[in-house]
Amino acid sequence: MDENIILIKIIDREDQTHEIEAPTDMNMNLMEICKAYDLPVKGTCGGMAMCASCHCYVESEHEIADASDDEEDMLDQAFFVENNSRLGCQVFMNVKLNGLVVRLAQEND
Repeated sequence: MDENIILIKIIDREDQTHEIEAPTDMNMNLMEICKAYDLPVKGTCGGMAMCASCHCYVESEHEIADASDDEEDMLDQAFFVENNSRLGCQVFMNVKLNGLVVRLAQEND
């Protein structure tokens, strides 16, 4: 496998697991990866941590950079927030995230 590609698992809202190849050399975030694979993530704000339409739960034990103040502020306003909640637009792909498992948060309809 290409050294710039990691494998991640994304569990959608129907409990289906998608094994995804994600590039680490393009500065892509989890929201962009989901959209590239047509998974149901809106990313309404375009990745600026100004909405919670890419809210997800990190289910694996990977070390992810701490949430920024902007991300924390947005999560404070989001629905269905858990201790492992993150905004997908703030989780950038890197080699340390190989094997990452995330679950898409339910939408607030």
